[in-house]
This record gives sequence, structure tokens and C-alpha cells, in this order.
Amino acid sequence: MNILNSKFDTPYHTAPFSKIKNEDYMPAFLKAIEKARAEIDAITLSNEAPTFENTIEALDFSGEELDRLSSIFFNLNSAETNDEIQKIAQEVSPLLSEFGNDITLNEDLFKRVKSVYDQKSDLDLTTEQRTLLDKKYKSFSRNGANLSEEKKTRLREIDKTLSKLKLQFGENILAETNTYEMHLTNENDLAGLPEGAKEAAQQLAESKDKTGWLITLDYPSYIPFMTYADNRELRKELAIAAGAKAFKGDELDNQDNVLQIAKLRYERANLLGYKTHAHFVLEERMAKTPETVERFLNELLEKAKPAAVKEFANLEQFAKDLDGIDRLEKWDGSYYSEKLKQKLFSLDDEQLKPYFKLENVIDGVFTIAERLFDLKFEEIDTIDKYHEDVLTYKVTDTKGNLVSIFYADFFPRPGKRNGAWMTVYKPQYIKNGVNDRPHISNVCNFTKPTKSKPSLLTFNEVTTLFHEFGHGLHGMLANTTYPSLSGTSVFWDFVELPSQILENWCYEKEALELFATHYETGEVIPMELIKKIKASATFHEGMQTLRQISFGLLDMSWHGQDPTSITNVKAHELEAFANTKLYPDVKENCMSTSFSHIFQGGYSSGYYSYKWAEVLDADAFEYFLEEGVFNKDVAEKFKDYVLSQGGTDDPMTLYKRFRGQEPRPDALLKRAGLIAK
Repeated sequence: MNILNSKFDTPYHTAPFSKIKNEDYMPAFLKAIEKARAEIDAITLSNEAPTFENTIEALDFSGEELDRLSSIFFNLNSAETNDEIQKIAQEVSPLLSEFGNDITLNEDLFKRVKSVYDQKSDLDLTTEQRTLLDKKYKSFSRNGANLSEEKKTRLREIDKTLSKLKLQFGENILAETNTYEMHLTNENDLAGLPEGAKEAAQQLAESKDKTGWLITLDYPSYIPFMTYADNRELRKELAIAAGAKAFKGDELDNQDNVLQIAKLRYERANLLGYKTHAHFVLEERMAKTPETVERFLNELLEKAKPAAVKEFANLEQFAKDLDGIDRLEKWDGSYYSEKLKQKLFSLDDEQLKPYFKLENVIDGVFTIAERLFDLKFEEIDTIDKYHEDVLTYKVTDTKGNLVSIFYADFFPRPGKRNGAWMTVYKPQYIKNGVNDRPHISNVCNFTKPTKSKPSLLTFNEVTTLFHEFGHGLHGMLANTTYPSLSGTSVFWDFVELPSQILENWCYEKEALELFATHYETGEVIPMELIKKIKASATFHEGMQTLRQISFGLLDMSWHGQDPTSITNVKAHELEAFANTKLYPDVKENCMSTSFSHIFQGGYSSGYYSYKWAEVLDADAFEYFLEEGVFNKDVAEKFKDYVLSQGGTDDPMTLYKRFRGQEPRPDALLKRAGLIAK
């Protein structure tokens, strides 16, 4: 019996990672697809008249085994992959894409769904049920159910090809990241680098039987080098290597993948009756149209650009005065920004890191969740994990009831992609009167402990941990009936609200004093440093905002217009960046070929949502500030109307229930220092 095809006989039905063999996956997928197909057939071939229960509800609970298996497999393909898993992913992705099409292009099934949908005004449905009915109907109509047979066939071909292209795109970037090493043997080349970063580079070299120091493109190695290394030529080499990922014209090049993905998405949208891929995507977002997104980004650009240009001119002058730098390049940005920040605020990351020992920050975020949402986190060793670095927790409420299982995976390794993300191994839902609780995971890439120091986080890593944990809370506190509406299954431009609002506590004295203690002395972070953190929070906010806007505009340039005439990825990108450009271009570099968010992840036509959600989070946090950052009433409202509701209702409706009004951008612009407070 394949372990992946049976109900897991484990504590809390958690995934039995250590017992899964790579050869188990393919047979398990084939069997789970077959089982899910039988469940669909049972709905389609039923002799009973279509009802909400026997069609819509049955459809949402179908394929449970396949969904669970897919979650396990693809999560590991991101966090703990190898050549074998990547090969299986290439084989299984088209099968899953095909099966998905078999459902949405099934005419008889669609007839049953449409029959229920057509009588929805006569049905006595809850808000959640109405939302599910709309979602199910649209999942057919928006995925080709009304197409001719010829167009359905083409849609299948496109989806199959896209699933493989997106995987290939991600594999190329991972291979590029893992391949590059800067091997240094002269200690002078590390001048300016903090001791912790030097020690980590030395340990990495030792682990590969090399003398000296190794610098890689993994963030905990790359970021300190770009921020502190005095050797400008080496910073240049590293920056060009990072920016040239999958843009070298070799077998790992992603230019053709980018062009194909953009063009196939456009063709797919046209097939379905939409002007562009962005028109298709945004119909199911708070923004609704590409025009709204472009207007939103351009209005922000208007506010941010004067500040950004001024900040850049100041930085350029500072670099010239300090080191005689005539022209500021991309590999100078982080280095001189850090030096200027130290000068203006007498604050640098190295000063702060001793107060942010990873274990303390984890305890801190748990304590804040406990104070706000009555949660208790207990580390347990009774459940299986996929790597020894992974931490496992049981999350309960004040009565001891299970809320969630939580996995935390914090350090980089070769089988893990860069960045930070939250994911789900098992969603929450209510079935047969039982509230089945979720299994949630946070995955990050933080600085590893060295022989002499524990893992000490930069302030940016602290906010990243809080951000991903905010997504985690959205998953953990889910309390919906249907799995497809649970947790983070919300409109994409609403999903960042829980994550981004939690970052705000990193700047508050009441919260910092709970966890920011010196790892050696136990001293609580001094008030003077807290003031500096707050004062420096808007440092270079204009440039940061411009950068985010530029990514949003690049995304829309690929997906909000007809891309069929684009032949040169780099030339297209330069045109998209024209209004937001500050630094001179680097001919060897290209953003699009490693822009995983939009070409591999789920952010195509959605990158603007980070800024969109900042408007929501600034407005929402203002409510906490008015009533107190640990105010139980406000926290309870946020839990009841946002965190627990998933996608059961329109996001703006949920937001207004929490806040009592629509969000206003003023709170964000004030917080960013772009308008007067």
C-alpha cells in the first residue's frame, strides 16, 4: 500500500515525510487522479436533480487526497528539492493541468453547476454558500466551459505547456543560484564585512572543503556583502551575477520561457474572451481592471518620484563626498545607503542584530499572537519533518483546543529556493460537523548560526519573519466550511493585508520589549534604539516605493497588453522601467528572467497588490494605534472579520466590517513620509 494514498496514521494526521520515498510520488499521483476522477463522475452521472449539496458542495470536497498529495509534493519541490523531485514535477504538472481541464471542460458537469447557479435566487443559501456557488460557476466559465471543442483543445494544450514552462523557469533560477560561488582567499577582500558574515562565509567554504571564504547568491550571503563589503569591484561582480540569473544565453536562460509564458497567457485570455491576461486575472481581484491598477500605480508614482529623485541625488552626493564616486551604480546602492543611514541615525544592522536572536524573535511573534488572538504555541517533537532544520509546533486556543499544526523552516540550503513564503500542507474545513484544523508552514532563508554566534537577524529579516507569520495566522485561524474558501484563499490583492499589518508591531515599543533582548547580556533593547528604528523607518521610502512600483509596472507591461510583438526581453523591460529608473542600466542584467513572482508564482498581473495591501494595512493599523496596539476588541474584530473568514465574502465587505469604513491611502502616505502627518 502506497503511504501517500491512505489516510495518514500519524499524530494530527500530519504528513509522514520520513517514510515517503521519491518513487512513491508518481504512482500515488496516478491513483489519486483516478480516485478524484471517480468522485467527479459520481457527481456528473448522478440521477438526482442538481442541488447545492450534491453538486457544488460535493465538488468542493472532491479530490481531497489529490490536493493533499499535491500540497506535500510541490511544497517540498520548493523547500527541499533534488533532481529526482524536479524530474517528477516536470512529469506530473502536465497531468494535473490536464485533470484540471477535464473538470472545467466537462460539459455535463458544467450543466449541473449551471443548473444550480441559474436558480440561486430561489435557494436559501448562506453568504459563504453563495460565494462558493459563484466561485464554482466562474471556475468553469472562466476556464473554457463555454468554448467550442476546437478552442477547448487549444486551451488544454496551452495549460499543459504553461505548467511545464513555469516549472522550467523556476528550476533554471535555482540551478543558477546554486552554481554561482565567489571564492575569496585574501582576507582584505572582505574588508567592511561584519564578523558574523565573515564567519558564515568561512564555514561555507569549509563545508565544501575549500580554504578562505565563499560568497553565494543566497540572500544571507549576498545581502551582507552588497551592504558592507568595501571592495567595489567584488560588489560589482556579485551584483552582476545576481542580476544575470537565467540571462546568459545558455541552457539555463529564461528569455524564451518569459516570451512563451507571456504570449501563451495572452492567447489563453483571448480564447476566453478577455482582452489581455491582466483583464482575465483582475476580474477576480479587488482592483477589478488593469486600468485601475495602472491608475493606482501611477498616482503613487506621482507622489513617490519627487521624493525618490531627491533621495537618489542626496545618496549620489554622499558617495561622491565620501569616496569620490562619480556615478552611483546598482552595486553601490545598498552600500552607501547603509553608510548614510548610519550617519543620519547612528544606526546600522550590526548594532541591532544582537537584539534579534532568531529564537527570541520566534518567541516574540508567538507572544504577540497570544496577546492579540489568544493563541498558545508549543514546540513538539512527535510529528515528522522533511529536514532536521524544521521546527514543529502545536497551536492551541485558551481552552486547549487544537487550532493548527505549524512548521517553521528558517535556513538556506541547496534544495531550497530563495526568498520567504507561507504555505499549507492541509487546509481547514468543516465536514460532517467536524472542524478539521489546518497544517501551516513558514519557509525563510535567514542567516545560519555559526560556531561562535547564534542566528542573529537583521531588522529586515525580523520584518520578513513577522510578514510570513501574518500569512501563517491567516491560515491557522481559518474558520470556514469549505476548503476552497479557507485561510489565504482570498482575492490576491487582499492576501497581503494579514502579513503586512503584522510587520507594524516590529516598530512598536510595547512589542519590541517583549522579544528584543541582547543575546549575551539579556538587556532589553534600549529606548534610544527603538526611537532610531522608528525614525529610520521612512529612510529612502521614496526610492523603495519607486522600486515596488517599477516591479508592478513591469508585471503589467508583460500581462496588461498584447505581448505578441515583443522579441527582445531586455529591450521591453527597459521601456517598462523608463519612468522609474534611477540607476544606470547594467547590460548583463535582466529582471524578468528571474522574476519568479510573476513567471513561476501566482503574482502575474498581481505584483501591484503589495502596494495595494499597504494602503489596507496602514489604514487598518491606524485603528490599532488609535485604540492601543494590543487592544483586544480591535484584535478580535480583525480575527472575526478578516483572519477567520478566508474568501467567504467580498474583501471590501469584510474590511468595512472590521474598520467601519473603506481604506484611505492617506495613512500609507503619512506613514511613508510622502505627505505631511
